[in-house]
Amino acid sequence: MIKYEKFTLENGLKVLVHNDKSSSLVAVNLLYDVGARDEDSTRTGFAHLFEHLMFGGSRNIPDYDKIIQRIGGSNNAFTTNDITNYYLTFPLSNLETAFWLESDRMNQLEFSIRSLDVQRNVVMEEFKQRYLNQPYGDAMLLLRPLAYKKHPYLWATIGKEIKHIEDAKLQDVEDFFFKHYGPQNCVLSVVGNVDVNDIKRLAEKWFGDIPDRKGYVRNLKKEDMQSEERTMEVKKDVPADSLYMSFHMAKKGGDSYYSTDLISDILSRGASSRFNQELVKTQKIFGNIDAYISGSIDPGLFIISGTLLPGIKMEEAESAVWHELEKVSSELVQSRELQKLKNKIESTTVFEEIGGLNKAMNLAQFELLGDANGINTEFEKYNRVTAEDIKNAAKTVFRRENSSTLRYYSKK
Repeated sequence: MIKYEKFTLENGLKVLVHNDKSSSLVAVNLLYDVGARDEDSTRTGFAHLFEHLMFGGSRNIPDYDKIIQRIGGSNNAFTTNDITNYYLTFPLSNLETAFWLESDRMNQLEFSIRSLDVQRNVVMEEFKQRYLNQPYGDAMLLLRPLAYKKHPYLWATIGKEIKHIEDAKLQDVEDFFFKHYGPQNCVLSVVGNVDVNDIKRLAEKWFGDIPDRKGYVRNLKKEDMQSEERTMEVKKDVPADSLYMSFHMAKKGGDSYYSTDLISDILSRGASSRFNQELVKTQKIFGNIDAYISGSIDPGLFIISGTLLPGIKMEEAESAVWHELEKVSSELVQSRELQKLKNKIESTTVFEEIGGLNKAMNLAQFELLGDANGINTEFEKYNRVTAEDIKNAAKTVFRRENSSTLRYYSKK
């Protein structure tokens, strides 16, 4: 059980505090409720670009990283389609310095053409290296718009196309900041050997006078229920043929979410998983194959990706995958197999509770979902899933008319 205290400043900043006496370090996490789904469809990639810009200097702190290094800390950030998350760890003695650093970034970045040009070039290079010039790097760029037609999940966090970043203007950047980077749109979590009263004092001192920036109301296009099977074929200079399949599923925490997540574990978690045992080792159809969920705040995707072995036809591979999906949809999973997976989830959950940074991140993310106490109840939701729940979820998700399939052929 992770005990925590929560308070909210008048400007809307939510603060969560967990006292952890086991570590001499403090973890501070700032989760901003903005991701790629909040972008304009003609200006995509901005949430990720902004992750980089936040390290480019603020009004009073031209070099954020240098100060972090001076206080013996470390920091990083990540962006998803749903959120942008910044985190840092440092010795307890430098707690107030961390509050100063983060409040100054939230209050006012140093907007400049130079900073924009530097970070824009960094992001454009990342786009090229990870998505355009890497084998199969564009697979998700192709699969997302195949699966989604309306909801902004149809583009990846990096953006629809590199030109959107290339054409970003300084005014666009300022507008994005003041639209999304306010205290009312942030969850701040602190984990360490700290006193909640000290955190209240520091939060009020450094964040209390930052005005809220209300105005943005999230009104995203809702995806229609998919009613027909969708397929796409591409042929590129890659080592081997690969298969990508996606199915619409429940949002994070929604009905059938936990059952569907367990299905992904049944199919591909570990050496004894069904895909690995049947499709890799026994039938020797795939060199590797994986199943995972997007875990999105809005209804997301169940994704299967696998690389075919030489000589295997795409039709054979696809048929073999469908056979495994039909089995989990028609047969009850054995209690021993299900309990084994639940045990793995429990051990993972316990392990994650050891590190202060993981606890800070998870507290903030569960608070964004509506209840920080989800950090303490998440495993129980998995544990309540029955074999019948899994069968019913599989029947709902693994329907031909709910599938989008990308057949990625090698030119060789």
